[in-house]
Amino acid sequence: MLAQQAPLREGAVPNADRDDKPNLPEAPPPRSPAATLDRLFERLAAAKSPEEAKGIANLIQRRWARSGSDTADLLMTRAQEALKARELPLAIELLDRVVTLEPDWAEGWNQRANALFLQGDPIRSMLDIAETLKREPRHYGAMMGLGTILRQQGDDKRAMVAYRRALAVYPQLEAVKEAVESLKLEVDGRDA
Repeated sequence: MLAQQAPLREGAVPNADRDDKPNLPEAPPPRSPAATLDRLFERLAAAKSPEEAKGIANLIQRRWARSGSDTADLLMTRAQEALKARELPLAIELLDRVVTLEPDWAEGWNQRANALFLQGDPIRSMLDIAETLKREPRHYGAMMGLGTILRQQGDDKRAMVAYRRALAVYPQLEAVKEAVESLKLEVDGRDA
């Protein structure tokens, strides 16, 4: 049995379908993960303080940390535990599996780049950084890592380029601001 509706008071308008009110704006479609990430990057670039930027960067990193595959996410968690325990060969083996399972996941490549760097293999690390940036050109962590490797290799000019690219995405990133400051005189004073 249908519930009876209470009578409407005089002048009240009954609830109606959208068809009865074609001028009502439609609800915006839900944001895709990519659109949400784009919006976070806009907010990151416009952040007024390091604290605000750090909060936004944490949201970005949480999104980067999700591959969409439970298996890859589990392997990543285990790889990060191995990294913390300084079990680098195990971490790299697990990350090899991550990038095989989810080759389009930028963070898989980035984490393997970190592990390779810690293991003392800057060349392979830079190759994985390139893969990271191919998939996520705004990955400021990968840019920062590239700058660090280039600086260690004595290529201060290219390190500065990488650091400045990171700052273009994340202007409040203190570690990169300090690196740029320390290289500024040396690099900007040279002929281009």
